[in-house]
Amino acid sequence: MDKFSVVVVAAGTGTRMGTPESKQYLPLHGKPVLIHTLAVFQAIDQVERIVLVVGAADISRCELYKERYGLAKVERIVAGGKDRQESVYLGIQSLPSATEVVLVHDGVRPFVSEEQILSCWREAVRHDAAVLAVPVKDTIKIVDASRRIISTPERQSLWAVQTPQAFRLSLLKEAHERARADRFVGTDDAMLVERLGKTVRVVEGDYRNIKLTTPEDMLWANWLMERKGGADG
Repeated sequence: MDKFSVVVVAAGTGTRMGTPESKQYLPLHGKPVLIHTLAVFQAIDQVERIVLVVGAADISRCELYKERYGLAKVERIVAGGKDRQESVYLGIQSLPSATEVVLVHDGVRPFVSEEQILSCWREAVRHDAAVLAVPVKDTIKIVDASRRIISTPERQSLWAVQTPQAFRLSLLKEAHERARADRFVGTDDAMLVERLGKTVRVVEGDYRNIKLTTPEDMLWANWLMERKGGADG
């Protein structure tokens, strides 16, 4: 099993960014954020194909991006659903049935590294399900509706989950089908797999693998890109 498929989810509008343009198409060092993300997977030998899930109105421009930026591994561009979970479901449904392992990644996480991607994939090959995550730095409080602190979980047990998340395709499909039957909406794909009673392994990621969500994130992203450019030079 020396190849895997990738579903990149980029169908959201990103209202917290506060821009007319969806965050995945905002410019970052001369290219849309989404292109930086796709380029990481395009360059990895073990990636066999990429399915890109976007808003229906954005399919045409993403077809143009595919040609303009040489994203030959993007085999399909499909319209997303009403939320992220449905968009992932539509993405994995479009994969060939022979696919063994799939990685699901946010289109607005352009700083994930090849090393992290391959580590997550290899862990899924061994254990069927794996996610990138980083230890939480801050103390976390459990708070009720009136903003009273209820409890303080031990920080050592808390990890902030990132993407990619890697799964046996058959397992991820089963998890999504069960969620749809139960009308359950989770916060990530790992949560759906956990509902089946399956174990999901954690692979330590990197704090630079941020999800671009707010204007402050874009400032951080530009700084990271400048640093990356300097290192490449």
